[in-house]
Amino acid sequence: MEKAPDDVSNIHNRFSLTLVNPGSKYFSLVVSMVVASVTVLAIYFGYLSNLGFEENWYRLPIVLGVLALTQLLDTRFSKKKEYSKSLHSSLFANMLWTVTLLMGILSSIVLSKDIEPFFIVFGLLLFASFRIGIYTTTLGASLKKAWAICFIQPVAMYLVLIPQDLWVSILSEPIGLGYGVSFMIIASVWSVVTDRAGRPAMASTHKTIQAYLASQGNDFEDAEELMEQRSNETKVSTSQIKFSMDNGDKEFRIILPEIHPGPYHPVGGSNIPYLIYKNLSSSAMVMHSISNHTLNLPSRNEVEKYLHNLENTKVKDEGIKCTEPVIVQINKSRVTGLLFGNNPLLFLSLSPHGMEDIPDYIKTEIEQYANNKNYSQTMIVDCHNAMGEEISKEDGEDMLKAAKSCLDTLISKNSFPIELGYANTDQMDVWTEDLGMGGLGIICLNINNKKYFLGWADANNMENGIREKIIDIFAKEGCQLLEICTSDTHYAPVKARNRNGYYQLGLITSAEKLAKWFLTIAKSAEANITTVKFEILENETNVKVMGQGIYEDYSKALDNSLKITKGFVIGGVVFFVTSLFL
Repeated sequence: MEKAPDDVSNIHNRFSLTLVNPGSKYFSLVVSMVVASVTVLAIYFGYLSNLGFEENWYRLPIVLGVLALTQLLDTRFSKKKEYSKSLHSSLFANMLWTVTLLMGILSSIVLSKDIEPFFIVFGLLLFASFRIGIYTTTLGASLKKAWAICFIQPVAMYLVLIPQDLWVSILSEPIGLGYGVSFMIIASVWSVVTDRAGRPAMASTHKTIQAYLASQGNDFEDAEELMEQRSNETKVSTSQIKFSMDNGDKEFRIILPEIHPGPYHPVGGSNIPYLIYKNLSSSAMVMHSISNHTLNLPSRNEVEKYLHNLENTKVKDEGIKCTEPVIVQINKSRVTGLLFGNNPLLFLSLSPHGMEDIPDYIKTEIEQYANNKNYSQTMIVDCHNAMGEEISKEDGEDMLKAAKSCLDTLISKNSFPIELGYANTDQMDVWTEDLGMGGLGIICLNINNKKYFLGWADANNMENGIREKIIDIFAKEGCQLLEICTSDTHYAPVKARNRNGYYQLGLITSAEKLAKWFLTIAKSAEANITTVKFEILENETNVKVMGQGIYEDYSKALDNSLKITKGFVIGGVVFFVTSLFL
């Protein structure tokens, strides 16, 4: 039996619904003009053919002018005064009118009957009913306000499209009025029912949808307010390995925050890896710890609180020695380990096969095993370097075996003085759509006269196989690249119109170009190698995190809304089809 998706994955899968809207307001503007032109032609070549288009051609540019003016006017009635949403909704509403007219013509041909003029008013009222649904769900209008303004655009177009002496006779077609008003009532009922789909946990599903849509235009206040209201304060830890150069002038840190990037750009802690990176003078690798979306910071306020407290750390251990790396591969699972003093640092990966966030049970079992082996502080990195689903039971067991084997081996390894060099791409032109603001970073570790490289990218995961291609290119240059980790940032340089909502590293930029950038900074890191000492630092901060309940409620509301919508759509289509046989 197929496993049901978790709440976060379920919400993420619904993201594709936002791709129904065109990506550009100009596209909607142009296509709505084309659709309105088809409406004019359908009416004068089909329903009012006796009047002749030649005598009424001037109505076409007037209709288009009225359409453009009412699209501008519509922005005055929406909560956020957004022109793009006005254009998108106008496009789909006009399409309903056009499709109704064309279906009426088609039914007359197929059924060998006269063209029924009631389709004109039927389509007009379908236009208005769609506007009721759009205004109440996405544009923030009350149902009463939606009824008051839903007629403005379709009626304005109708008045300049139809000769004045036919206004009343067409509008009073009883069948068209009956069907049209029925759909307006259906749209109103649908709006009320879907708004209540998330109750009692969510008072208004529509407000949540409106906040999300607004945040896609960088207006994130409403979304953060809603999320912060539902979040709970908890204590989160941040582990660090701080490397200080002998001369004391420079330092570099590996950061493992217990919080998780997200929930999505630009809300809350979506760009938290880069903010931590900049907070530490761009001399850090902010790794993905074993965490998931329940540990998202819901707002900028909580982000600032976390960053402000990050400097309040306690030194748990310090030293100058480290082991050579240990790599254990069991089937798909790979664990790379280093031991700083008595503090293991483990990198977990399934690349090139990929997986979602490593579940907490794996962290818990590894830490317990490490404690039993008398290790001091175990730090675990989720490399997050290949796309995939939630880890399977078999792969999870292999990962635990590999981690335990790695810990067993590290105990017996000799330790040597640490030499380290670090470099990043801050001074390079590496902007690309699949890379976050932190760019790329790399460290070169010289241990026992052997050099090892560790790469980092401020990116949301990696395309499968990219890691392996880059490592192969490094190997051809005589360099051993142990791992490439991503921060799992949820920052998006551009809005990705795909199912994921982001571009994973390597989807846009080729492995060859990434390897070239990595090799460039690897040479700089190697040239900067110097003797260092390390400190294991620990920080604890009280912040609000989103928790699991909020995702359960959002997921339930979305599922209920979609079930309701499917029922209404199926019923509406069946009801519409009956009109074709009249």
